[in-house]
Amino acid sequence: MPTIDTGDTAWVLASAALVMFMTPGLALFYGGLVRSKNVLGTVMESFIALGVVAVVWFVAGYGIAFGRDVGLVLGMPAGLGGAGADPVAFAPTIPGSAFAAFQMMFAVITPALIAGAFAERMRFGAYVMFIALWSLLVYSPIAHWVWGGGFLGANGVGALDFAGGTVVHISAGAAALAAVLFIGRRTGYPRRASIPHNVPLVLLGAGLLWFGWFGFNSGSALTSSPSAALAFTTTFLAPMGTLVVWALLDLMRNGKVTAVGAATGIVVGLVAITPAAGFVSPMSGLILGCLAAFPSYYALVWRARTRLDDSLDVVAAHGLGGTVGALLTGVFAEKAWNGTTDGVLFGNPGQFLIQATAVGAAIVYSGVGSFALLKLIGLVMPLRAEGNEEGVGMDVTQHGEEAYAEGEAAILVLPTGDVKVGATAMAAEGGRA
Repeated sequence: MPTIDTGDTAWVLASAALVMFMTPGLALFYGGLVRSKNVLGTVMESFIALGVVAVVWFVAGYGIAFGRDVGLVLGMPAGLGGAGADPVAFAPTIPGSAFAAFQMMFAVITPALIAGAFAERMRFGAYVMFIALWSLLVYSPIAHWVWGGGFLGANGVGALDFAGGTVVHISAGAAALAAVLFIGRRTGYPRRASIPHNVPLVLLGAGLLWFGWFGFNSGSALTSSPSAALAFTTTFLAPMGTLVVWALLDLMRNGKVTAVGAATGIVVGLVAITPAAGFVSPMSGLILGCLAAFPSYYALVWRARTRLDDSLDVVAAHGLGGTVGALLTGVFAEKAWNGTTDGVLFGNPGQFLIQATAVGAAIVYSGVGSFALLKLIGLVMPLRAEGNEEGVGMDVTQHGEEAYAEGEAAILVLPTGDVKVGATAMAAEGGRA
């Protein structure tokens, strides 16, 4: 019978806390990239996932992804998915509750990633409904396919995804593209510039994401082991390589190395190494990070020349970055390091085709499923803000608050006697200035 290992348990619990820390990091990263009138709305899209998605996960999502009675397509919910004090088959040396909590942090941050694609224009209520349904009907099934005994993982075709390149980033990227196409462009885009309002906040968010990503990747070993140490090391090296290459590309194209570019390069490197973290050697991890910079960088450059309004470039950073990482896992995987299988460079060309199969399945299911969910929600409530609401900003119109109220001079006295200051005053109706 499996027994609880206290070292493994401590490692997974600490890693879960690190992954939880990534959601506030994402909030700051995204919040700094938007205009000042939308920063609170953008930050709240990350924070609300900590509540809504966590509840959905423990009620049914975990059971679908990792339930005891698993099949090739869906797991079957069993209470809280069997998340109790006893170990589960997926993690035989830690309590089931620790495994469920660790996986919950992945479920929380994944739909929050999507929010960057439609930042500054989606209504908060519609967003909350979307992430609740998406985490249950899109994320949980894909997690089951790859990690929970489904047809893409070890019990199926054998796709490698150490910490979520396919489950997290590709699914989020495909959903982001569907949302951009369905919801449409921001008012005035692309004629009106949308400049990041707080670049230091972007850098701080990127740093917090990198810090939390060590739990994201190395915690996915689910043991305090050489596999965790390998994932920890590659999570250092890959983003370093991406950062250097991204800076050089910036320098060659613009003559300057931009701070937003550096932060973006770090995130792309983290995304790319996620599926490969415990399957490739440290040197391969560094090379993978360097290679991953090129597709995402030039995708960002191309997107900026189009009318496709992916506000914070989720598709290029997470969708494309995750796809490149998943495919290169099939190239650089090395059994001498991972004890599982080799990739193309080490005599197993079939692994690349397996990786491509998993990538394609995740893109199609998440893209089509996300579009259908948005269509369904749109029949119940409006998805995007009105033009005048966009003009005032999501902070005031969706939350009744301002991040930087002292920067505005408008004052409004309502008939009730209440006083509104700043952008809140500009949004209020029926008063006298």
